[in-house]
Amino acid sequence: MRDKLAPAIRSEGNGMDDSLVVHRINSLAEEEEQLWSRAGEEGGLTAEDEARLQDLQVQLDQAYDLLAQRRARRAAGLDPEGARIRPPAVVENYQQ
Repeated sequence: MRDKLAPAIRSEGNGMDDSLVVHRINSLAEEEEQLWSRAGEEGGLTAEDEARLQDLQVQLDQAYDLLAQRRARRAAGLDPEGARIRPPAVVENYQQ
């Protein structure tokens, strides 16, 4: 699967910024909430809606992971720009 999150959180010429990542998280969460609301009001989701919901959840996991990496790097005295968006196969297989 192509990385859909990266273009949405890159700033012009300066890598990534935490506020852009947070904004992206909020945007994805809002769309996710709209889908869940529509599911409750209309009695379910279409196959397309379910696929979009799954995609949103993966993108949210990636964005939260990226934000956590950036904060951890900053706390360790490292450059947060070294954080990278991990592929879905990585973020979806974290052990709780």
